[in-house]
Parts: sequence; C-alpha cells; structure tokens
Amino acid sequence: MLSERLKSLRLEAKITQKEIADKLEIGQGTYARYEKGDRKPTGEILNDLAKFFNVSTDYLLGNTDIKSKNLETDLNKTLDTVKSFDGKPITDSDRETIREILKRRQREREQQENK
Repeated sequence: MLSERLKSLRLEAKITQKEIADKLEIGQGTYARYEKGDRKPTGEILNDLAKFFNVSTDYLLGNTDIKSKNLETDLNKTLDTVKSFDGKPITDSDRETIREILKRRQREREQQENK
C-alpha cells in the first residue's frame, strides 16, 4: 500500500522522484525503491514523507483512506460532540457507523474528482 500511495501522491503533486529525494535529503534511488516496494522507509523518513505530502502516516501505510491529518482530527472532534435524538451521547457502535459512512462518502468524492 505504501508504495502505491507514494507514487500516487507524487504524480498528483507533479514532481519527480529526484525532487522529493532532494527535499528529504535521501538518494533518488532510495526513494525509487520506496515507490517500487523494494525498501521500507525508517520511521523518521515516513514522518518526513507524510509532512511533505501533507498526509498522515496512517494514510501512507493504508490504515485509513483519509488523506488529511486535520480531517481525521476534525472527524474525531465532531463525533465527540454528536448527540443522539434523545440528547444523550451516541454509542460507540453508532460512532463507528457514522465514521464509516463519512469515510465512504469522502472516498466517493475523491473518485469523482479524479474522473
């Protein structure tokens, strides 16, 4: 998943492997191996990549489909304040259902934008 996400983000940004490698102060060949899946970045480089592309490390690793670090934080804050119709806090089950619906909708929007 990491290799596909790195390549996709780079192509979206319309930059070369060399440009990313130079910014991160690593070799272009090293970065190329990350995109091919032949090599895994260290935790430090993974964090640097996430910062460079303005995404979360969870997104890079495939743990979430939400690109924005802020979106995930905003979603959590919003779900913390949601009340059910009777004014009580929502259940954990309802919270996860809402989270999945919102994530699915975000993926649909991204797919529409990429068409």
